[in-house]
Amino acid sequence: MTSATERRPVVLLIENEPIQMMVLSDLIEEAGCDVVEANTPVKAIQILERRADIRVVVADLDVRGAPMGLELATMIRRRWPPIALILTGAVRPDLALIPERGVFHDKPFDQGQLVQSIRSFAAQA
Repeated sequence: MTSATERRPVVLLIENEPIQMMVLSDLIEEAGCDVVEANTPVKAIQILERRADIRVVVADLDVRGAPMGLELATMIRRRWPPIALILTGAVRPDLALIPERGVFHDKPFDQGQLVQSIRSFAAQA
């Protein structure tokens, strides 16, 4: 039986490509975290509104829906300040616009670096 102090950090993954969702879910679990999946920004916001245990969000900036991209990241930062943001995308945004406690990983991303970012932010939670 697992006690509350032994619970794994929870990461919300926002990704709409099924293959990428599977790969990223595996990497999040490899990083020692539990994963909750959302394939749209609207679903992600609904999850964040219902769950207080999300500590890290891994979000593809290319997921379609409203809000999307850095607008979604900024909204998460404003509404849920303690949550760390790990952003991915095929097109590098202006890194100065990445919210505080956020990082960006280019696609295709280095899996080892992504796992390290997840572990680092999850450990701070």
